Amino acid sequence: MTIPQLVGHRGYPKYYPENTLCGLEAAVPGACFVEIDVQLTKDMVPVVIHDSELRRTAGRRGSVMDMEYAAIKDVIADERERLGKAFDHAHVPALREVAAWVEGHPALRIFVEIKRASLLRFGRTAVVERVLQDLSPITEQAVVISFDYDAMRLARAVGASSLGWVMTAWDGASIAALQDLAPDYVFVDHTKIPATVKTLPAGPWQWALYDIIDPQAALDWGRRGAALIETWAIGEMLAHPQLGQRACGR
Repeated sequence: MTIPQLVGHRGYPKYYPENTLCGLEAAVPGACFVEIDVQLTKDMVPVVIHDSELRRTAGRRGSVMDMEYAAIKDVIADERERLGKAFDHAHVPALREVAAWVEGHPALRIFVEIKRASLLRFGRTAVVERVLQDLSPITEQAVVISFDYDAMRLARAVGASSLGWVMTAWDGASIAALQDLAPDYVFVDHTKIPATVKTLPAGPWQWALYDIIDPQAALDWGRRGAALIETWAIGEMLAHPQLGQRACGR
């Protein structure tokens, strides 16, 4: 049986604010992989946040894309409505901050998702090149991913060492596009995969399925060809005796 490895989806958001340094730090005692999301500020600084709007994570109005980095860097993204006041130190980190943190964890691999909102606002070339610039200190540890197919083709053309595509649908056109792109990783929502698919299509890529918080489901997908399982509950998943065998350092 193939036991998949686990990816901390936005860190460890079951108990920590997503996409924050404290949440990432909480995931790494066992996670060999984490995933983050990147948007760009008005002055083209990549920051680590999922939504372009600040309401859900920071509890305030405004869009990251309409604000300069000087106004963003001290914004507290503690998800207070969900988590209370425990994380009032959890600011929106710049991508370069996270890259510096990753340098201190040489066994870690990080998936960096470039969000479509910023690609549409600022243009694929400018965004991809800016993100790769900030990832240059951790080139071998970083995997650039996106739902945007053309952005991934561009990332490869301008020198990304590793990339992943997030499929939005499971159909003939998507499978054909996957085969043409041949990324290192392909991410897909496990609920989009038809029950008739008993074995995930093989290729030069590794399959990463999200978001799964049930250990048995993760093991079942491992039998069907998933190499990676992305989860919001990395600690609980790693506590499972079989999944824990793939913890970093084991």
